[in-house]
Amino acid sequence: MSRSRASAQRAQAVVALGGGHGLHASLSALRNLVDDLTVDSLTAVVTVADNGGSSGRLRGEFGVLPPGDLRMALAALCGEDDWGVTWARVLQHRFEGDGEMRGHVIGNLLIVGLWELLGDHVDALDWVGRLLGAKGRVLPMALTPMDITADVRGLVPSDPEALTRVRGQVEVATTGGVIASVALDPPEPEVSPVVVDAIAEADWAVLGPGSWFTSVLPHLLVPQLRQALVETDARLVVVLNLAEQAGETGGFGASDHLAVLAEHAPDLAIHTVLADRECVAEELDDLEETVAALGANLVVDDVAMGDGSPRHDPVKLAAAYARIFAG
Repeated sequence: MSRSRASAQRAQAVVALGGGHGLHASLSALRNLVDDLTVDSLTAVVTVADNGGSSGRLRGEFGVLPPGDLRMALAALCGEDDWGVTWARVLQHRFEGDGEMRGHVIGNLLIVGLWELLGDHVDALDWVGRLLGAKGRVLPMALTPMDITADVRGLVPSDPEALTRVRGQVEVATTGGVIASVALDPPEPEVSPVVVDAIAEADWAVLGPGSWFTSVLPHLLVPQLRQALVETDARLVVVLNLAEQAGETGGFGASDHLAVLAEHAPDLAIHTVLADRECVAEELDDLEETVAALGANLVVDDVAMGDGSPRHDPVKLAAAYARIFAG
């Protein structure tokens, strides 16, 4: 049974699932709660389907998992002292110049090098985490390189309702049509037992924010991972994005994001949906109905950056998480 049933007052174990900049923001917030002793165990489970940029090049050359989102998660877990800040900068440094190394990121090369040296994805990431002094653990969603595919409407001018299969994370994220559904190839990638155990032992699981079809939903498309999320006693928090994303979720409102999630994982029990107050103000009634239909609690809070950009503020997000975890 989940440890959260024992005591609501002590620090709790949290698993955060996602990828890219969305997961980076969530982990930056949760790292603050580790510092505050609200969270005593933090594990990131990261999407590994990227096929672009430095990650895509390394994946193509070495046949490895794309390291980019794993690198970003590790950087988010670095402390705010000189050691943590310096290593986060090193990990994220991208080479310039005009040669073959242009565009590669130091952290990607370090991770792939350790994978080759140690022959174990999880062990290598743990070594990177120890080097950085990371305040949590980073694990890959699966151990098998995979591609995201999507059935997309609106790409055939003569038949707007026709479905076109689009393949690849970059291609799906930048499609000019409307995504009807997504899938993984292979459909049943191998999952590390460490990931399944982390979800089983968690008090809370956090899904999102992030690119909805290419960073968030893929976790629910891996059979072992989805089963673990369905069977765990951990209470699931879904964090909504602050804005639609061109290519993936153009024209989507908050309720549309939840509807897509429910379509892809109807057996998933959601405990809480977290939304930014200002971003959902005009659709709050509709969102309340959608969340109630899912049997979840809606928490509307101030979690956006104050500069008008569609980014979550790690400090505000940490405060919102703390209030949810204390409830």
